Amino acid sequence: MGLHQGLTAIVTGSASGIGKATVQRLLDEGAYVLCVDQHTNEQLDHDHAFNLAIDVAEDNAAETITAAAIAQFGSIDFVVNNAGMVGGSSIESMDTQIWDRIMSVNLHAVFKLSKAAIPFMKASQRGRIINIGSVMSTLAGAAMGAYTSSKHAIAGLTKTLALELGEYGITANYIQPGAIITGITQPAIESDPQFSEFWINKSPLKRLGKPEDIANAINFLLSKDASFITGHGLVVDGGVMRQA
Repeated sequence: MGLHQGLTAIVTGSASGIGKATVQRLLDEGAYVLCVDQHTNEQLDHDHAFNLAIDVAEDNAAETITAAAIAQFGSIDFVVNNAGMVGGSSIESMDTQIWDRIMSVNLHAVFKLSKAAIPFMKASQRGRIINIGSVMSTLAGAAMGAYTSSKHAIAGLTKTLALELGEYGITANYIQPGAIITGITQPAIESDPQFSEFWINKSPLKRLGKPEDIANAINFLLSKDASFITGHGLVVDGGVMRQA
């Protein structure tokens, strides 16, 4: 029997990278999963998986997503807010529309979906919210102002959720991935050999991360073994942040 047998999950950004790996891991552990993405995962064929194609930043997307989960499963135990984007430029030259779009996807959509799901999660015996931050939830990077600001905000939002939801037995945590090979990072990896070299050299493990590395961490935080962990930012970066 899997770790999450019969429990239900919403995973955003589910069609590729970390989201796709997370969906597969949860299915392997017996969960039912609503797979939310702008593009459905055509390769996914599982009796416990259901696709919903929607932009998480759309108006009323959160209500649509939670309604779909309740219609399909009748309950919501886990919410994994994984959908995200990078982009932008220096603060001085930042296009405000790009800033707003990054904030809408990386932060506002996380707030809205968490808010919409809370009333249903209060009935769960194992309510969990997992948000995807970044090592940029702690650090900062030039020309990454919008992304960095959104990921710092994810840390604050998650800690607040943990404080407010603890009385209902719901935990809220965030993951801080390092350099992970996903659709978001693939262009940088392919176009700039120094990108991979920089992050590999900073890691004591001397490799880039895989989506499965993050999915494994998410799976742990969703498990019964993590029931006393909340408001925490779990760094999964191959030791990058330990090296100056």
